[in-house]
Amino acid sequence: MNRFGKGRLNLSKSNIFTAASILFFVLLLSCFLIGIQSISKSSVEKQKQSLETALQRDIVHCYAVEGTYPPSLEYIKAHYGLTYNEDLFFVDYQPIGANLMPDVTIIERKTKE
Repeated sequence: MNRFGKGRLNLSKSNIFTAASILFFVLLLSCFLIGIQSISKSSVEKQKQSLETALQRDIVHCYAVEGTYPPSLEYIKAHYGLTYNEDLFFVDYQPIGANLMPDVTIIERKTKE
């Protein structure tokens, strides 16, 4: 037989089984990674929602107790115990006045993937 010519492709059952096993493993790994990514995204959304709720609660609580809205985000952290992951979220706190509800915006920071 000529080694440069086309020969018959030798497809034995063990070769087909090995290829099918590798394909199945890659498919299973892909499904697993997609699931982990989905859970991670859902977790971040829940954290953001929880932060929004905590901020609103602390702002209203401050107004009820002190008669004015908090002057800054640092004030809320110091006096009302607000904690959050500052690497994950950026909080823009803009006080408008002593008797006007401040404008609060929470932005998710981009994480390295």
